[in-house]
Amino acid sequence: MPGKRTIRRRDVLKGTETGLAAAALPSLMTRPLRADEDKLPPNERIGLGFIGTGDLGTRHHLRNKILNDPVLYRQVDLVGLCDVDRNRVDEAARSVFEKSGRRVATYKDYRQLLERKDLDAVFVVTPDHWHATAAIAAIEAGLDVYCEKPLTLTIEEGRRLSNAATRYGTVFQTGSQQRSNDRFRLACELVRNGKIGAIERVDTVLHGVSPGTWIPEQTPPDHFDWNMWLGPAPYRPYRPNLVHYQFRWQFDFSGGVMTDWGAHHNDIAQWALGMDESGPVYVDGTKAEFSMDGPHDVALKFDVHYKYANGVDLYCHTDKQDYPDGTSFGNGVKFTGKDGWVFVSRGEIQASDPDLLKTEFGPDDVRLYDSPNHHYNWFECMRTRKNPICHAEVGHRSVTVCHLGNISMRLRRPLKWDPDKEQFIDDAQANAMVRKPKRAPWHL
Repeated sequence: MPGKRTIRRRDVLKGTETGLAAAALPSLMTRPLRADEDKLPPNERIGLGFIGTGDLGTRHHLRNKILNDPVLYRQVDLVGLCDVDRNRVDEAARSVFEKSGRRVATYKDYRQLLERKDLDAVFVVTPDHWHATAAIAAIEAGLDVYCEKPLTLTIEEGRRLSNAATRYGTVFQTGSQQRSNDRFRLACELVRNGKIGAIERVDTVLHGVSPGTWIPEQTPPDHFDWNMWLGPAPYRPYRPNLVHYQFRWQFDFSGGVMTDWGAHHNDIAQWALGMDESGPVYVDGTKAEFSMDGPHDVALKFDVHYKYANGVDLYCHTDKQDYPDGTSFGNGVKFTGKDGWVFVSRGEIQASDPDLLKTEFGPDDVRLYDSPNHHYNWFECMRTRKNPICHAEVGHRSVTVCHLGNISMRLRRPLKWDPDKEQFIDDAQANAMVRKPKRAPWHL
């Protein structure tokens, strides 16, 4: 009805015990704009917020994907931005003002943002140790969520997050955007349809990490709330090289390059192998190097071997790979089958037989979820209430592969994994590492 604001998903959820009534939400209108309009009417826009406005949150998601994309910008009202670094959230707010002429509310505590009645969806672009806590809070507030990868810091967090998203009917997109890329989808469809024969092995190639440089403890700058940044992580004295991009190299906050790039490439391996609701049954991370004299405590280099129940081997490396046929590949994913191979990265796709890349699939072939744009896919699904291409269970299963590798590397022994029960077999020490205690008062 003209002039009536669209029913918000969170309002529907308040009237149900399970939240499953969200599936009955009417689709929001997306009619063509008139010549004198640059945005949809207020009752048709999505109230959007950001939890985390660092480089990735502000530059990539806010500026490039929202403010400077006319298709997305016309659909949103930016209603709130949150970050524990006042300088960064102010910078993000300036970007919104320069684009729209509107002043957007800013917050240091994401819980205040989640209380807004005009909020429909949030981006969670925090350091990894905050993903599950913030995303589950948003889910329970009745919001749809786009959460950056790696989805969680632990396997237990991922299971609880995925269960919450299912229970509340959340439209949840994990930021594994390689699935929304034609090259990666083509490679996976070639594998799924046996175009290179029975798959024998998969290689995912990442990059190594330096030991880092020791920096003395310092007093946090006035504009930065160090205690809130730590949140559920163990307390540590402030050092500049623990925060922003550098948090990736500390197990308290992340999982190193294994979860950083591994959450991308191992995700593609899972997709091609049809393992989006399962995973490997064996992992050997004994070939790993850790720093002896630097502050980075994650694995610097590794060659992790996984095996799936169907016999396929997955090798996750940090070094460029040279193969007997004379080929050599760096960062990317290589699938080797009985009859050939295909390699895919963000910049290229190659195959043992170039004609494979011209394959015309038939009506009986497996065709995978076609999402040409990761953000568009999330917005479209918020209106249709369908699952996005990389929903919470997918994100959880893919990062679980990475967590398995890290646990094996840290224990320095091979491990057997039950992907149905999500438990290690006959290994209490390893099973204790699928979870991590949170610093009070934070909890899931």
